[in-house]
Amino acid sequence: KRRDKADSADSKQIGAPIPAMVSSLSVTVGTKVAKGDKLAILEAMKMQTTVYAQEDGVIDQIAVQVGDQVESKDLLIALR
Repeated sequence: KRRDKADSADSKQIGAPIPAMVSSLSVTVGTKVAKGDKLAILEAMKMQTTVYAQEDGVIDQIAVQVGDQVESKDLLIALR
């Protein structure tokens, strides 16, 4: 499945740092987050990578589900 890519110039769009499987999501749409809050955990080759909020905001969109395979830079979560 082709996914939208995160806009690297927009800190409100959080993209996958590596190709991986979405292991867990720590937020839901409408959740208020602060810079540094954990948003999701990705897993690749038995190693987990935590994805953090880059700025304060509210979760506007979650583009993935637990178990999804993502490629590097695929949009995971968008803030507003």
